[in-house]
Amino acid sequence: MTQKLIGKTALVTGAGKGLGRAIALAYANEGAVVYAMARTESDLASLAQEHSGIRPLVADILSDNALEQIQALGALDVLMNNAGTNQPEPMVEVSDEALDRVMDLNVRSVFRVTREVLKQMRDGGSVIHMSSQMAHVGSSGRTVYCMTKAALEGLTRAMAVELGPRGIRTNTLCPTFVMTPMTEAFFKNPEFAEMVERMIPLPGLPSPEDIAAAAVYLACNDSRYVTGSALKIDGGWTAG
Repeated sequence: MTQKLIGKTALVTGAGKGLGRAIALAYANEGAVVYAMARTESDLASLAQEHSGIRPLVADILSDNALEQIQALGALDVLMNNAGTNQPEPMVEVSDEALDRVMDLNVRSVFRVTREVLKQMRDGGSVIHMSSQMAHVGSSGRTVYCMTKAALEGLTRAMAVELGPRGIRTNTLCPTFVMTPMTEAFFKNPEFAEMVERMIPLPGLPSPEDIAAAAVYLACNDSRYVTGSALKIDGGWTAG
């Protein structure tokens, strides 16, 4: 099987669990050297045991230490900004602390990491932001999350225009709900599970590997003329 990322070097944030872990493994399986960044050392250690192409980087993505570790990497070809969070609750109940937490991780850290990577990214590289279907539709109890993911869509379009002359492409991945450690608790609520099933025309849920396959597409030359776009992997949720 052709390795679509052979000779490439990638950085994946939030790589310890869930979608980030699946994407890091997919990139490594496609031949890339993958720097996998996360806070939990044990998660990264087990990830590195799964593939020799994984290079663990233990850091809090919000910290200056994370940026310093990125500076030390040298030239990169792919950045997958996956780290993020969600704290569903009614808008009138959102505290300033919760607002700052979600904004800092979902938006500010993405900007800071991307700014650092671009200083050393090779021309012709690919930057991918993990957005969400919720950047394109509204949802009760997710005002902050929807706001932050919509911000990434704006960032992506501006980056596509600014970085196009360097051949650097910038796109977003916009998955629907995937069963991961972050969403597992949501699906324990029968009303939530029923709502998700009702909203998605295709049967079932996507797997982390489905999202990882799309991340490979946006990272490799198959998408060489795709930039400023949002790739929705939502089973048709936003088509309704």
